[in-house]
Amino acid sequence: MIARFDDALGEGDFGGKAAQLGQAHRSGLPVPPGRALSAAFVERVVAGEGAAVERLVEAFRELDGPVAVRSSGVGEDGASASFAGQHATELNVRGREGLLEAVRKVHGSARTEAALAYRRKLGLAPEPRMGIVVQRLVQADTAGVLFTRNPATGADERVVEATWGLGEAVVAGLVTPDSYRMARGGRVLERRAGEKDLAILWAEEGGTREVAVEPDRVEALCLDDARLAALEALAAACEAAFGGTQDIEWAFAGDRLYLLQRRAITRG
Repeated sequence: MIARFDDALGEGDFGGKAAQLGQAHRSGLPVPPGRALSAAFVERVVAGEGAAVERLVEAFRELDGPVAVRSSGVGEDGASASFAGQHATELNVRGREGLLEAVRKVHGSARTEAALAYRRKLGLAPEPRMGIVVQRLVQADTAGVLFTRNPATGADERVVEATWGLGEAVVAGLVTPDSYRMARGGRVLERRAGEKDLAILWAEEGGTREVAVEPDRVEALCLDDARLAALEALAAACEAAFGGTQDIEWAFAGDRLYLLQRRAITRG
């Protein structure tokens, strides 16, 4: 089954990430357009079933542009566990063959030795069920992560990490990002410049490329007061929609802020 974010997306069919993005979209949060693929549908695509493949390609064309293909495993981003870093994400996917290969890679990433060991550690069912989210890719000029509670100290404050380009540079640990702490409500407590000497950008032929950042921007803060205020508003909106703590991936394209994904802060 392929569903829009407007539809009710059950976690047991579509996985945690898709269910949460659907709820975010229905709550009016700035989620890029996308489609959710159920775990059963993904299995049909990976098996090469013609009707499923053609329906997927049709949905891709409806999104009208390069996409990100993200994991949405059942049980992936629950309140007690996070598979961040375990499952694959494929960025700037273009064309039919690129789409099908991306789906196969994301599906297969749930079956690596590391991912299966993590499942055993958490006591999850040994056979993973992998839903997938296909979203229009945001051509980010600045991106990163936001925690609504300090993940290191537990303090009731916002912690933001940011870099130039796509946020994968932060997630993959390729740069030392800028770091900001804000009080609830948006008052800035600390700004600390990182060392952002490379950025991950779109590649015209598909996928991504690493480029050197201009010397005068390597240690220049990439978020001003207006963007920090927008992130505080997004944090508050996510808290209102979901309750509890929020681990948010976000991106700015020009002046527009997007919510790419969110999960509860976990220690898993």
